[in-house]
Formats: sequence, C-alpha cells, structure tokens
Amino acid sequence: MIFKNADLKDLPAIVNIYNSTIASRKVTADTQPVSVDSKLVWFNTHNPTTRPLWLVQHIGGSTIGWVSFTSFYGRPAYQGTAEVSIYLAENFRGMGYGKKILQHCIAQAPSLKIHTLLGYIFAHNIPSIQLFLQSGFAEYAHLKDIAIMDNKFYSLKIFGKKV
Repeated sequence: MIFKNADLKDLPAIVNIYNSTIASRKVTADTQPVSVDSKLVWFNTHNPTTRPLWLVQHIGGSTIGWVSFTSFYGRPAYQGTAEVSIYLAENFRGMGYGKKILQHCIAQAPSLKIHTLLGYIFAHNIPSIQLFLQSGFAEYAHLKDIAIMDNKFYSLKIFGKKV
C-alpha cells in the first residue's frame, strides 16, 4: 500500500468513497450525499506535517480508501490529540485493509506531533469498534442517542489510544 498526501484532484474520489458509506447509517451522520464543493473547506484544513489527508492506493494505482487526521476541539492544549477517520472503497471493505491502515496511522502519529488518537464510531458499527479495540484503543465515552437518522436515535462511542 502507498499512503500519499491527497491533492485537490483526489477530492472527487475521496467524496465518492465517503458518499458510498452514507446509506449504511453505520459510518457517518451525513444522511444525503455530499458534493466536492461542500468538502473544499474540510479538505483545506489538512496539512501533510500535522493533520494529513492520505489517499491509500495499491502500488498499481487503484484506490483502496483514504484517511484523515482532524484536530480535536481546536484549543492549543489539545494540539496533540487528533481524530483519525478511515474510509474504504466498497470493493476493499472486509479484507483487512482497515487494520493495516490504522496500524500505519498509529505508527505515524508521533511524527505528526500526535500523542492521542481518537475514533468516533457509532455504537452499532460493531466491525469498526472491533477494529479499534483490536488495535489497542479503549472506550473513552458513550454518547447515548445523540444522532437521529431516519427517525431513529443512534449512539456514538469515542475510542482513544495514547501513542
């Protein structure tokens, strides 16, 4: 696998992968597909030295997915804490790529000046919860019934790991 810093020409592929997760109601709280234009500000919050947005590819060039690191809470004392988000293309889900990508993120975190990684995961997303627990994350919080999708309440868990 190759982890490359995403550039603007990669944003349509990133958005397509993101949009492919919406219908499952397991990965994101967005309920409708997003546009490339609507993600430009988000895209520009990333930087290669401390908050990268990586496109993950096979050596041959096919896109496996993407990873982003997002600052937590935006205050100076939290500079060393970041949320990690992993999104896989549909044809690469359930094949062990998520584990390899998360392990790479954990290994790279210190060089990004990150001492604590967080994962925000819906409580009903058991595969993602298992992935984070198997990678040494612990449950930091359970936010009961804070999201409403399709007239149903959903809970969010926050997992954390010191790196």
